[in-house]
Amino acid sequence: MDGGTVAGAAASGEPAAPAKSGIELAREALAQAKADALKRGTLPGQGGRRKGGAKPVRTRDPGRGGDPKAFGAAIRELMATRGWEQRAAVGGVFGNWAGIVGPELAEHTRPERFEDGELTVAADSTTWATQLRLLSSTLVRRLNEELGHGTVRRVKVVGPASGPRRTGGWRVR
Repeated sequence: MDGGTVAGAAASGEPAAPAKSGIELAREALAQAKADALKRGTLPGQGGRRKGGAKPVRTRDPGRGGDPKAFGAAIRELMATRGWEQRAAVGGVFGNWAGIVGPELAEHTRPERFEDGELTVAADSTTWATQLRLLSSTLVRRLNEELGHGTVRRVKVVGPASGPRRTGGWRVR
């Protein structure tokens, strides 16, 4: 009978040794694995490479490989390297127009284009175009808070398109 086991200790009349905890068992198993690896001439955690052996040279393509990145960080890095940050931010303004100008104003206006720091906004009536012109400085400030200082320099407001005007004198009918 084995004198090191609990049953062997009880049969031989020796006091029972306390049971080992999971951490102690894990430490022993790790120590045994390290000892076995050293006997084989390999280093633990090196995937079977021999000590002193030539290590293969691993080359990577630029911009590829490495540690994984969080999706959001990878997208931000891609947008920065391609110069898409401002376009994406402006697209976000177009998508969140009601959140920026308020639901009532958004119901009667819509952003049309953004070029060279000028945002063109169309209004569905001359009254709303006038209202938007009065609010343009506040709107520029609010948009620059969203997009970054100096991104929007001017808001150009266009009213509803009416047909071509007749030339000549005015007539009363």
